[in-house]
Amino acid sequence: MLRILHIGFILTLAFVGVSAQAPTPTPDSTTRYRDQIGGMTADQAVAQALDNNGEFQAMRKEVEAARALVKQAGLRPNPKLDLSGAKQIGGADNNQMAEVVLPLELGGRRAARIAVAQRELEIREAAFENQERLLASEVRVKFGEALAAIKKLDITEKTLAATKQGYELVAARVAEGKTAPLEQNIFLVEVNRLQSIRETAEGKVETAMFELRNMIGMKPEEPLSLRGDFNDLIATPPSVSGSTYYALRERPDLRGARTMEQLAIAKIEQAKSEGRLDAGVKAGYQRMNTGFMLSGVDDLGLLRPIQDVFHFFTFGVEIDLPLLNRNQGAVEAAKFEREAAQRRVEFGGLTIQREVAVAVARYNRAARSLSIFQNGVRDQANSNLQVIWQTYELGSRSLLDYIAEQRRFLDVENELIDAELETYIANIEIMRATNSPELIKK
Repeated sequence: MLRILHIGFILTLAFVGVSAQAPTPTPDSTTRYRDQIGGMTADQAVAQALDNNGEFQAMRKEVEAARALVKQAGLRPNPKLDLSGAKQIGGADNNQMAEVVLPLELGGRRAARIAVAQRELEIREAAFENQERLLASEVRVKFGEALAAIKKLDITEKTLAATKQGYELVAARVAEGKTAPLEQNIFLVEVNRLQSIRETAEGKVETAMFELRNMIGMKPEEPLSLRGDFNDLIATPPSVSGSTYYALRERPDLRGARTMEQLAIAKIEQAKSEGRLDAGVKAGYQRMNTGFMLSGVDDLGLLRPIQDVFHFFTFGVEIDLPLLNRNQGAVEAAKFEREAAQRRVEFGGLTIQREVAVAVARYNRAARSLSIFQNGVRDQANSNLQVIWQTYELGSRSLLDYIAEQRRFLDVENELIDAELETYIANIEIMRATNSPELIKK
């Protein structure tokens, strides 16, 4: 018994030593991160990310490159100019020839080439739209995480401020001799604990804001504040069947997989066309200066060397005969690519159905959890906290009872924010899975 009293005496002295330092004022940091008038909304964050994100800009350039390749595929081949000459060694004979060859591209070569380039452009466009879908969902999720961190910081600071008020009230009672100094020191420990929690909470806010800046293309030092609340950001989703139907029709990744199948078909036709007969027409001019090592009599009866210049017009046709190489290997490879694309389309459809079902189920459970917190937990926890504070003032409860209830109330508030964030993310997952226009709304 004496040992226990001795230990309690030492603890009391320690708390009295700590109580010499009054708690510092509680800063209101949330105004730096949240502005309900001039802050950035989730829609604005998405729009800025789509305009400034470096990876997204690179994909936009790739689409433009594919569009230029379609233009290139539609151009006809250039004619060929063949220049040649010959000179007799040790003699005066010489020969010059100029010939132009124009490829005809028979067998549908040009049309097949354009079709392949067009399908490749459509694949790039679908990939671009899919990246737009993914980036928009990532930005909205990060926006929600930052907003949840700000709300947790806000509730921590409010709890800290209330605790400091309680500390000052108890300190006044201690000064009047109505309360033991131990209670003041217990309150001070709780104030310091909440101050430590507040520093950690603000660190999480800063981290989330830096990550959001990076996603939307802002520099780390640029000011950023958010606007909005989860109640305004969460929308009631459609049914599973309606969402699935819309997703199978609108998802760009599935459309890209279908285009891959069409690309394989176009490659089959291109390979077949390149294995067919082709030809090119040619025409030219030839100048030939030739003679003999003999002399003859001209019209005037004079003796002259037998030498003259001859001019020729040449023409002909070049024909590629597909006897040994008819592109059999390329045709076979393109057929296998088509089968692979068909399997990807089938698997992609199943994946989309699963993603929609999972997202809707996640939302339904999260929404129920949030409703329970809002209607059956939060108000009751707040009421319990007020009752225990009143009973503490009346002397029916100890200070430790109030502190324990305050911690429970802070946990409830944080869990409520987590439930709001989970419902919001589940809502974003439905929008992402269905490629909802609201996801990329600017």
